[in-house]
Amino acid sequence: MTVSGELYQEIQQYYAWQMQLLDQARTDEWAETFTEDGVFAANAAPAPVKGRAAIAAAAAATHRQLAEVHELRRHWLGMLTVSPGANEDELQTRCYALIIATRKGGEPRIHCSTLCEDQLVRVGDTWQVKHRAVSRDDIR
Repeated sequence: MTVSGELYQEIQQYYAWQMQLLDQARTDEWAETFTEDGVFAANAAPAPVKGRAAIAAAAAATHRQLAEVHELRRHWLGMLTVSPGANEDELQTRCYALIIATRKGGEPRIHCSTLCEDQLVRVGDTWQVKHRAVSRDDIR
């Protein structure tokens, strides 16, 4: 089942905004794009991160580590699919995400290739991530 072109474009804009928040180290604002009880699960992590505050803290810690080694990361999303969820205020999305890493003075390199699967829920006039599952291709 598909969604309207207008909704698809809205979700593309949402992800562009969300990933740019993360890439700019605006981790508290980025965490606000998750529900209060949101989950960030990744096969590269020992356990899922649960709750907006914990998601913000984990992202901030990662940015501090990257700053120490003068590395900048950019998230590039593509091949997005958007499907209706269990009700009109829920969507299921799936996309590929490349994380491009560049050390100060260095060449850009692909840090990893991933599959990102989200459950989005409408909260007011925006969307938020209820559950995100990120699977790195090299770990599967």
